[in-house]
Amino acid sequence: MIKKEFILNFLIIFFIFFLDRISKIYVLNIAQSNEIFDISINPFLNIILVWNSGIGFGLFQLDNAITYNIITTLILTVNLVIIYLLFIADKTQKIFFSMILGGSFGNLYDRVNYSAVPDFIDLNYNGYHWFVFNVADIFITIGIFTLIFLEIFKKKNEK
Repeated sequence: MIKKEFILNFLIIFFIFFLDRISKIYVLNIAQSNEIFDISINPFLNIILVWNSGIGFGLFQLDNAITYNIITTLILTVNLVIIYLLFIADKTQKIFFSMILGGSFGNLYDRVNYSAVPDFIDLNYNGYHWFVFNVADIFITIGIFTLIFLEIFKKKNEK
């Protein structure tokens, strides 16, 4: 039973990491081929390459190597905590912790290899743009918000 859960969690982490890597490699290859990289998919969605040296959604971007290393160390520490939580969580929570780890490992890989994370999904409406993000960010966000929702729902049922 535990082995099946471990395999499922590993597959979720690997699949998300793989999907994230493939999407980033694809975008980086297109960007290398073209001088200007701005693809309009529809009025609400563009693909544009932005290098993020901060944390999720481009927050805390600084050109300071010490700050960058501190943020990377913090991300590593958070990943270790999530791995611990993965072992003690219930079955449903494990799925969402795995989603977070898969995305986080994808972004961490980029931080180590490129010293920044390539973000490329640009959602907008009437000239208002959301932060540019990537596939890993999608899964991290879904995992976090779902865990928060599950916790709120669980507390509501206990009352």
